[in-house]
Amino acid sequence: MRNAYLSFLGLLAGILFLPFAAFAADLPALTGRVVDNAGIIDAGTRAALTQKLAELETKGSDQIVVATIPSLGGEEIEPYANRLFRFWKLGQAKENNGVLLLVAPNDRKMRIEVGYGLEGTLTDLHTKLIVENDMVPAFRAGDFPGGISKAVDDMIMVLNGNPEELEARGKRNEQAPFNSDDLFFAIFIGIWAIIFFGSIAASVLPPIFGQKLGPGRYRWLGMTFEPHRRSSSGGWSSGGGGWSSGGGSSGGGFSGGGGSSGGGGSSGSW
Repeated sequence: MRNAYLSFLGLLAGILFLPFAAFAADLPALTGRVVDNAGIIDAGTRAALTQKLAELETKGSDQIVVATIPSLGGEEIEPYANRLFRFWKLGQAKENNGVLLLVAPNDRKMRIEVGYGLEGTLTDLHTKLIVENDMVPAFRAGDFPGGISKAVDDMIMVLNGNPEELEARGKRNEQAPFNSDDLFFAIFIGIWAIIFFGSIAASVLPPIFGQKLGPGRYRWLGMTFEPHRRSSSGGWSSGGGGWSSGGGSSGGGFSGGGGSSGGGGSSGSW
């Protein structure tokens, strides 16, 4: 009886944890400084990137890895990049000085994930400038190797203590045409504000400025209002929500050094 009970528990645990095991199994192996599983980087660019990244790590121990995957499988790129960074343990364990550049071409998304120890050097501003000014224009033109190479060059420039050129370039691009995504977001916020504050006004103002027609009924601005029928509790609530922000092969037994990341960096799409 006891063995049957234990077998049942083992089967139940297997069923419960199988989805999580399958979810984690989609992470690729760390086979080198450039893991091009999407096949978007030519051999020459891959070799040049590998050499640059090896020299950077030899010089100061900072570790950058470029990864491409065909698709995120429906997952958002921020949590995927953070999971992959932690799975590969990029950077040194005591320094947490790793960086992951991840591109998912089928989803048209990219992210630079920065380890804890480099968040004060390769800041969110720097990674945003690199994504928007280096990667997005190149990717839209179909030049994946060029965009990735430029992004790596600029990350190395910042990590080597020269962020001024990147920041100056970002200021020169501030006069670029208004982004359609920004326009959509502004319209969405404007509509939400009109609905939200308009509803409050419809509940509060008619009893003050309108003509009372009966219990809980008022006429104001040519319309009839019954504010207390909008909510049985007489108040307003929202469901809450928020915004959140969580990459060929060189072989040779390459591995991460035990570092971790807390979600610093920037994402983008093209």
